[in-house]
Amino acid sequence: MAAPSTSPSLPPALADAVRDDASLRRFLHGLPGVDQVGVEQRAAGLGTRSIKKAGKMWAIDTAIGMVDLTTLEGADTHGKVRSLAAKARRPDPEHPDVPQVAAVCVYPDMVETAVRELDGTGIDIASVATAFPSGRSSLKVKLEDTAYAVDAGATEIDMVIDRGAFLSGRYGQVFDEIVQVKHACRDAHLKVILETGELATYDNVRRASWLGLLAGGDFIKTSTGKVSPAATLPVTHVMLQAVRDWHTQTGELRGVKPAGGIRTTKDAIKYLVAVHEVAGPEWLTADLFRFGASTLLNDLLMQRRTQLEGHYSGPDYVTVD
Repeated sequence: MAAPSTSPSLPPALADAVRDDASLRRFLHGLPGVDQVGVEQRAAGLGTRSIKKAGKMWAIDTAIGMVDLTTLEGADTHGKVRSLAAKARRPDPEHPDVPQVAAVCVYPDMVETAVRELDGTGIDIASVATAFPSGRSSLKVKLEDTAYAVDAGATEIDMVIDRGAFLSGRYGQVFDEIVQVKHACRDAHLKVILETGELATYDNVRRASWLGLLAGGDFIKTSTGKVSPAATLPVTHVMLQAVRDWHTQTGELRGVKPAGGIRTTKDAIKYLVAVHEVAGPEWLTADLFRFGASTLLNDLLMQRRTQLEGHYSGPDYVTVD
């Protein structure tokens, strides 16, 4: 196993965990089990919290600034990416005080177009890589895929783990792939996609979260958006607990990105409440929490107008992605 050379020195207990395959297995299977009933009940309880009007405006603007505005379709065109970039810069042209989104996320061959359109804006260019969404390719191809996106100007890479290897217990293989992809990212941040809908149990989500963190991932991400179920509140709770506990043990702040199936302002606010209550208020920033979304932004903009104007504007008042 390769040490995560891009990460600072780990505390002794964590350094010992990545010494070899056997140590990694012992560590991951020694993590506390997840109380399924408890985590689901807590997620449901936090989802019922009410927010006053002033707080709702803050939540909407915060969520907008955390969106990774995404297009990952086989029919994507350079024109579609240019339109998406324009929306990322000015989500609501009639309201210039609306925040920019955090990033635009595209396939590697569309990165150069996104870079040109977003130059000087401060909006990150995220690209999926490593044979997204299946991850079914050789390590050589995965590293070339990553390097291609970074060379084109990507500032963030969203990689997928080999779920077959993880579910077969080949944790060292998954760890080494993440370490090598992190190295290929150079200065770009790495988001490690767990594809939680294929992991079957919360215990596996916790193990995969820690594996991604130990290997140097800057973010752990729920899903590709291509598998159902994608992001859920209970799964996100487990991942938020992991980054909170990582911070407690190492002093490092790592991020979480739920992606797939988050479509409404009501849903986004539930996730923000979870971030505050499970990880802590310091995670309420785009540096540490993102929404992977294509349609969420439209609803956030419509609800923002409703808060300002006192009536529902409807979908005709925002651009269609």
